[in-house]
Amino acid sequence: MPQADAIAALIREAFDDYHAHFAAVSRRAKRRFETRDWAGAREDAAERLDLYDRCIGECGAHLAAKLGTRAHDRALWAAVRDAYAAAIAEAIDTELYKTFYNTMTRRFFRTRGVDPAIEFVALDIEPTDAITRPVARHAYAVSGTRPTDAFVRVLENQRFDAPWAHRTRCAAAIAVRLQDDLAHWGGHPVRGIELLDTVFYRERRAYLVGRVFGEHRFSPCVIALVHGEDGIRAEAVLTRRADVAQLFGISRSYFQADLPTVGDAVVFLRTLLPHKPVDELYTVLGRAKQGKTERYRSFFRHFHTHPEERLVRAEGTPGMVMAVFTLPGQPLVFKVIRDRFAWPKKTTREEVEAQYERVFRLDRVGRLLDAQPFRHLRFPRARFEPSLLAELRESCAASLAEDGDDVVLSLCYVQRRLRPLDLYLREQTAEGAREAALDYGQAIVDLARNDIFPGDMLLKNFGVSRHRRVVFYDYDEVRAVSELQFRDWPKATSHEELMADEPWFHVGPDDVFPERFALFMGLPAPLAAALKTVHGQLFRPQWWRELQARLGDGDWPDTPPYPDALKLA
Repeated sequence: MPQADAIAALIREAFDDYHAHFAAVSRRAKRRFETRDWAGAREDAAERLDLYDRCIGECGAHLAAKLGTRAHDRALWAAVRDAYAAAIAEAIDTELYKTFYNTMTRRFFRTRGVDPAIEFVALDIEPTDAITRPVARHAYAVSGTRPTDAFVRVLENQRFDAPWAHRTRCAAAIAVRLQDDLAHWGGHPVRGIELLDTVFYRERRAYLVGRVFGEHRFSPCVIALVHGEDGIRAEAVLTRRADVAQLFGISRSYFQADLPTVGDAVVFLRTLLPHKPVDELYTVLGRAKQGKTERYRSFFRHFHTHPEERLVRAEGTPGMVMAVFTLPGQPLVFKVIRDRFAWPKKTTREEVEAQYERVFRLDRVGRLLDAQPFRHLRFPRARFEPSLLAELRESCAASLAEDGDDVVLSLCYVQRRLRPLDLYLREQTAEGAREAALDYGQAIVDLARNDIFPGDMLLKNFGVSRHRRVVFYDYDEVRAVSELQFRDWPKATSHEELMADEPWFHVGPDDVFPERFALFMGLPAPLAAALKTVHGQLFRPQWWRELQARLGDGDWPDTPPYPDALKLA
């Protein structure tokens, strides 16, 4: 059908245009790093987040004008899908093309659930793990007697338009660190190193990503580079999978990486992180829509192959804004906005949606959990635990519709399931609880230093990852540190003021009293004391005001994505 071929060609051109713009923004990261233009890097990250929807919107408007009265002709669109499949059959990253096409049709037809007649069904799309093309990478042999020479070559091959602070010294430090980290391999453990040709950029760092080889084994190897006033230098080497997994974690902003093929890179990264879900790798590489497709496929394949599992309430204290449920066999939670919010919540549904959209655009510094919005998500009614379904019908009726034997949720946010911090603390030894409480404090510090104030600091709004990292995941009260007033708590001047149930002084909507934070955190006394000892600045209004001044001057503190122990000497 000629018209179907023409429409398919137009959609493919639209994706190619999006893909080219995505690559162009990603390529800027190198120049931002070379010139230490960190504000520009943040602007690029925001621009790239908006790119997909902008390109979809432009293509949709073009199609609507071109098709006229046939814009919603299902027979025509079924033919378009087949023509499009043929047109992209030999393309690289075909899974990205198909997701783009699906987004287009779903917005055209306001699809509820899945429409296999006109779109590609995620469960039928070839999984990324089936890709077998080799990804572009470079290998270096490492001599047992002169390993530094190999790492000098590694650094020499990174063509930056900026000087190195001391390249040979950096190469020697990398060699020593690898020999120390992999000493349990025996002898001269490092025989070779293999790095992706693409350099990964995020925030103020560049990363060389690859593998280091011994005689019969390999380990991840990520070399982190920083650019200071004295030039570029290697700051850290990561060889443990847990550390690399956190670097590629879902609580961090997306990488800028100009990859020639995305699927191939994802498959390579899974050799480094075999337990990292494919959807999370796509997402952290900036392909959030493809990450959603992969997450949908993974969840519903499990859902259909384990018919005995029921959707149940997620563990933890029920939220006032969201009803949260999960499938026990999958590491995800589904969050649905309630119709009404209990006191003292004063927000609206529209404001909650805006908050989640706002967080999507923030530099999350490893402390804000990625939340993917899914619209018109369909579940069989019989798979809901009865009391959960009753709760959703009662408190989330505006988001829920029942269609035959199915329940359709008009909007829900899907996040990785973490252990709520309040439950986690009860389950740990004294030392484990103290470690988590201190990381809770560090999470608040990290967010504050990036102009993010969590608002509600209750422990139930934080979770603990499998790597024991504390992450915030409840966004309805998130504010910018720079827009708040951090005040000293006034001293009572009379017995009446001292005994008053309510503050006797005026409190504005933007007023925050750090000295009172401990009252709202809910930590047991020993943990609260430990937190105040290590992170006492959180309870001092002056620290917040000084931080506001720094942020106002454009002096954003650096927040490395790894502990100081991993930094090179």
